[in-house]
Amino acid sequence: MSLETQRQEYYQHLAANHLSPLWLSLHNLVVEHPKPTIIPAIWKYDELRPYVMEAGTLITAEEAVRRVLVLENPSLPGKSSVTQSLYAGIQLILPGEIAPSHRHTQSALRFVLEGKGAWTAVNGERTTMHPGDFIITPSWNWHDHGNPTVADGGEPVVWLDGLDIPLLVALDAGFAEKHAEKEQEIFKHEGESFARFGYNMTPVRHKATNPTSPIFCYPYDRYREALDKLYRFERLDEYDGVKMRYVNPTTGGWAMPTIGTFLQYLPAGFKGKTYRSSDSTVYTAVEGHGTAYIGDSVFKFSPRDIFVAPSWYPVRLEADNGEDVVLFSYSDRPVLEALGLLRESRE
Repeated sequence: MSLETQRQEYYQHLAANHLSPLWLSLHNLVVEHPKPTIIPAIWKYDELRPYVMEAGTLITAEEAVRRVLVLENPSLPGKSSVTQSLYAGIQLILPGEIAPSHRHTQSALRFVLEGKGAWTAVNGERTTMHPGDFIITPSWNWHDHGNPTVADGGEPVVWLDGLDIPLLVALDAGFAEKHAEKEQEIFKHEGESFARFGYNMTPVRHKATNPTSPIFCYPYDRYREALDKLYRFERLDEYDGVKMRYVNPTTGGWAMPTIGTFLQYLPAGFKGKTYRSSDSTVYTAVEGHGTAYIGDSVFKFSPRDIFVAPSWYPVRLEADNGEDVVLFSYSDRPVLEALGLLRESRE
């Protein structure tokens, strides 16, 4: 019997006993650099918006629980994943609707794309939603969404949902619970959380015990102003323009423990240098038109378009002439940082 035949019989015996030889898979398990299964992709908002609005004619927010179209990475069909660790979806709430209260261990962000006047309630406080606002739903906090009637000024509101669902699936750490009532009890004044923590001050006896920021709404107008001032006062970064991360003001850490969130300004005509990072990132354009070069892909983006850059792909960002660009983005950077796995390269 040849050595090769002996080996094949040996491997069959191993498989029958739920064993496998490492030497046949080592080169795929321990690699020289990341080899993500996801690919760069873009979703043009003007093309997907009709599908979002059609969903509003077919199913109610209450019936759906969350009326969302999931953005699935083309390389992960059926996985409800935009990257290997992150989820993205487009949610619609119409005038007069309530998306009922529930909670789950997944952390969630909302970034408002279109419309104003709807509200999100978290832990007994409501915040009114405006385009560009970044809103957090912390892990295991009751949350619901609502929209005034047309008579009360309600209009369709659409936002980008970002969650760590794939990460929690991998860890088997998902729990969820429905609230006994459609809407949770509101026992705080709107803006109370921001008043307590949004002005570089905290209540004198507050002890930070939660890794998620106690600010659950970061209003766009306030943070857009910061980008403008930094552009005037500081030298532009050759790769990022002006890029800031949202923080938990009580710890100085990330606003969310598993998802990093960023706001970025590229002045008109900006042509960034190429960089790589081991975090996978989801971007949405808030203002302006530009181009994202991600690996061999070239994406022309407009306001509210959404695109994804996989781990370790070369990325370069440009703003069109005559138009400033603002980008919101989120990634799995906090997880990689916490594990000592974050790497960057600036070419």
